Amino acid sequence: MNWYSTRDQKHDDGLPLREAVMRGLAPDGGLFVPERIPQVDLGEARRRAEQSYASLAGYLAGLFFDGDFDPQLLAREMEALYDFEVPLRRVGRGRYTLELFHGPTCAFKDFGAGFMGRMAGVLGREQERLVILTATSGDTGSAVAHGFYNVPGIDVVILYPEGKISRLQECQMTALGGNIHPLRVAGTFDDCQRLVKELFADEAFRARRQVTSANSINLLRWIPQAFYYFYGYFLWQRETGGERPTIVVPSGNYGNLAAGMLARRMGLPVEGFVAASNLNDVVPEFLRTGIYRPRPSVQTLATAMDVGAPSNFERMLWLCGGDPDALRDELIGYRCDNAGIRRTIDALYERCGYLSDPHSAVGYAASVAVDKPGFYLSTAHPAKFGEVIASVTGRRVQLPERLETLTRREQHFDPLEVDLRALEEFVARV
Repeated sequence: MNWYSTRDQKHDDGLPLREAVMRGLAPDGGLFVPERIPQVDLGEARRRAEQSYASLAGYLAGLFFDGDFDPQLLAREMEALYDFEVPLRRVGRGRYTLELFHGPTCAFKDFGAGFMGRMAGVLGREQERLVILTATSGDTGSAVAHGFYNVPGIDVVILYPEGKISRLQECQMTALGGNIHPLRVAGTFDDCQRLVKELFADEAFRARRQVTSANSINLLRWIPQAFYYFYGYFLWQRETGGERPTIVVPSGNYGNLAAGMLARRMGLPVEGFVAASNLNDVVPEFLRTGIYRPRPSVQTLATAMDVGAPSNFERMLWLCGGDPDALRDELIGYRCDNAGIRRTIDALYERCGYLSDPHSAVGYAASVAVDKPGFYLSTAHPAKFGEVIASVTGRRVQLPERLETLTRREQHFDPLEVDLRALEEFVARV
């Protein structure tokens, strides 16, 4: 399968998988999308899901990548990668959440970043050393760092905003060393993301250094996030007997929601999606008014969603044939402020005995507000935001051992001003 830019309406300039992955961003500044969207045999997908999540992921990945990866290798990699549970939990009366935080870094980013780490390692063999460059508002950085840690032939440079992620998230990026190079940026996530995009647009620099991205703009990060929507659907249908759920997606850079929309076009029978945001409500505002107005992000309790110019909005529009009204018909928008996040965390603990991180709390609040049959995605382990949980509930959340060990290690990072030349100089040296 070839891959095309969201801006290439005539399909004139398709690239094979290896080149599209290594470029990250299309030459015209668009995001890569498949030349066709494969259709899922729901019976086969259900059979695979009953075996394991890894089996389902292997089947779905094969629909996109069977011409690029040996099927047996793909199956082995999925079994090794997805060796953790993906449970659907009942939370309160008639509400359900798909918990996506049981992977190695306790966040949903493990699904996409882990997949990309393994498959990019395969694609990059026998090539010159590759730099993975990514910006993070929190969980992407830790998942990418883990997914690419000690992968031969790859260095990872991660930009994160100083003082705007949790201490634990920072530890997950800065405690590894080796081929992981964190940069603490004196700015916001939007500054970090803009620097990454500006470097990718500098063709002269990229001619000298092979570099790609592991943000959700990269197709190997984006595509596998569609797989857990199918798994969640089968679990929810078995639990409730329902047919067409509405799925609530806590959203920041919108790769996760764009993946759900992709799953729907692959044949997932859903009623629709809810774009659940914090105060950075660029997309809910667009859904309400028809005006898309990117702006500087503001800091909230749900820090990983503090994105004022979401990259994947372009993919969402592409999935709707470039029709803004069609996108508005498909999605419901929801906005939750910091007070609402705190109230939701408190209510879930007091009424249900359930601890929720701030991002997942936005999902639950949206689920209550919309009040349609379905489920919401829980995107991070509450322990990753223990300070917020403790301030609201008075309850200290026990860190999983795999996270606790990181807090005891020495931290390594380099400071960076919001300066493209400084970033390029650093990347050239790694």
